[in-house]
Amino acid sequence: MSTKNRQSTTIDHLPFGPRPGRGPMGMMTGSIPTVKNRRGLVRRLWGYLNRYRLGLFGITSMVIITSLLSLACPYLMGRAIDKYISVGDLPGLARTVLLLLLVYIITSIAMWVQSVAMIRIAQHTVCDIRKDLFEKLQTLSLSYFDRHPHGELMSRLTNDPDTISATLGDLFTQMIGSLLSVFGAGAIMFALNWRMAIATLITFPLVLLATRWIGGHTRQGFRDRQKKLGELNGIVEETLIGQRVIKVCRREPEAIRIFSIANAELNKAAISATIYAGLMGPVMGVFRNMGFAILACTGGWLAVQGFVTIGTVAAFMNYADYFNRPLYQLAGLYGSVQSALAGAERIFAVIDESHELEEAADAQPLTDVRGDVQFDKVSFGYVPDVPVLTEVSFHALPGQTIALVGSTGAGKTTIVNLLTRFYDIDKGVIRIDGRDVCTLGKNNLRRMLGIVLQDTVLFTGSVRDNIRYGRLDATDEEIVGAARLSNADSFINHLSHGYDTVLTDSGNSLSTGQRQLLAIARTMLADPAILILDEATSSVDTRTEIHIQEAMRRLMHGRTSFIIAHRLGTIRQADCILVIEHGKIVERGTHEELLAKKGVYQNLVASS
Repeated sequence: MSTKNRQSTTIDHLPFGPRPGRGPMGMMTGSIPTVKNRRGLVRRLWGYLNRYRLGLFGITSMVIITSLLSLACPYLMGRAIDKYISVGDLPGLARTVLLLLLVYIITSIAMWVQSVAMIRIAQHTVCDIRKDLFEKLQTLSLSYFDRHPHGELMSRLTNDPDTISATLGDLFTQMIGSLLSVFGAGAIMFALNWRMAIATLITFPLVLLATRWIGGHTRQGFRDRQKKLGELNGIVEETLIGQRVIKVCRREPEAIRIFSIANAELNKAAISATIYAGLMGPVMGVFRNMGFAILACTGGWLAVQGFVTIGTVAAFMNYADYFNRPLYQLAGLYGSVQSALAGAERIFAVIDESHELEEAADAQPLTDVRGDVQFDKVSFGYVPDVPVLTEVSFHALPGQTIALVGSTGAGKTTIVNLLTRFYDIDKGVIRIDGRDVCTLGKNNLRRMLGIVLQDTVLFTGSVRDNIRYGRLDATDEEIVGAARLSNADSFINHLSHGYDTVLTDSGNSLSTGQRQLLAIARTMLADPAILILDEATSSVDTRTEIHIQEAMRRLMHGRTSFIIAHRLGTIRQADCILVIEHGKIVERGTHEELLAKKGVYQNLVASS
């Protein structure tokens, strides 16, 4: 996708790379909105967890059992003190100790099983979230990727789900166990002695206030940290992709400087978030010790006055720990929870984006495509109020070859982008065989189009797989036939493993021309009704270009074809040449007709 027609901006301290407000090629980007409703986030996360409700039910049952067994321990300890230790009943004490040991063993085993089960559910949940996010990215328009740095999106697809995964495994079991422990211990404490129960609750309001204050700062801190991490990933991605340019231009020190700035900003945000998250533990420790001191004094005074027994005080101290400890544990998890919520905000913000393009509810497939293409007063701009095309009109009859020529940034590639409906037009209408493309299903529309772009995209996999990408049900014989037609067969057979040679890193082990030949073979295999060739032969040598032109003529026979070319010698035989300047068609006709006009086209030919 060309960006030559779009506005750009600069950030003084970051002269290149995807950064806040800036994307590839210096394009303006918009920050991805975040979801601020915490309850809504929790409900949506629960919606994913709820897919594994059977496993959650089993875990919940085990948590209830372990919580009840744990609550029985302080009672057994108090009973041992009052009934056996105070009277020297060693056999009774031994029986109680064995019972306690059995309870602890069962509880430990159950906690290990529920922990393993919860980890599996948490990982499955995060896997589902990542899958939904990736599927959503496949439905978003190209304009969305134009506005947002790829590294930022990669961070939302990898780092943010990991922050959720790290929290879910512990949070669910601890939440249930904590609630049971708090309510169970609280009920038992009030049953044992209401005065000591009230003393236990004295620090509770302070815990709530501290959690609310620290939690607010922690959540914002983790939100900033995730944002800065995404920006850093964008810079790293662009720097790795642009290594050749960086080395040729001797910009290594500048690349290091830019990375250092972004790294320092991430470091600052991470320190701030971690400090607030780490503050929770010590603050809760102070309140816990304070509450313990208050309870010890209260229990001691009541025991001296004869209101309670020593065993009851001992049991009460344990129950008070069962009451307070879950609160402090959850407070300790608060930082992780805020980090997970910050990650969930960023993920769901992308998932909530509108789909690629609105598709008509009654979209009907177009069959038996003839290739009649008509642009009727089409106007379009990538940025509002900045037109790229203005009332462009032309009619390509079935089987015709239409060439688009003009200076850089005139709008040639934009015409192709609108025909493929990568973007929707602002005004006018585009028709194929008399049907408005907006009334066609996008898959149906793009199935009839074959595109060879100037920038070749190859995927990790074998040469055979990359050619088959054009039509997944193609046989090996058809793949070889397409390769021969595009003149790619000869160099493929000289590769180490022929068609089974594995390509990595976008096929950088091949020359630019070889990658272009593979892209042409892929398009030939798709056998489309309408061809779009965007500088398709710009990266091959003259001899190879001759062979490709011969293959292209065979391929274009009977098909409507659009050719964008700077090498004007390759379009002499086109049925119609459209000369585009500043988003308008200024001349049209055959090669000879345009030369006779002695206008813009003649100047282009003379300067080519």
